[in-house]
Amino acid sequence: MTEDATVRDDPSAHRFELHLGDEVAYLQYRKPASGPIVLVHTEVPVALEGRGLGGKLVKAAMEAARSEGRQVEPRCPFARSYLERHPEYASLVVHVSS
Repeated sequence: MTEDATVRDDPSAHRFELHLGDEVAYLQYRKPASGPIVLVHTEVPVALEGRGLGGKLVKAAMEAARSEGRQVEPRCPFARSYLERHPEYASLVVHVSS
């Protein structure tokens, strides 16, 4: 199992993915034609926990949004927590009251 996994965007599945061996960690999103990209859910298999993969997924989503000139609405609790700890992405975050 390689530790040098690359995050890939799978637009057909609406998610960013990291493949390690037979396991897949992912960040599900919704990308409407306009408006913010909505980060819906982060899933990291138990076997892959503790390696910072969730953070790599959120970072990849934020960099993709930045390159597309889009903002992000973090609905996923993990993504919200990550973004609170990474103020470099604050200008891209849209806060929506629940």
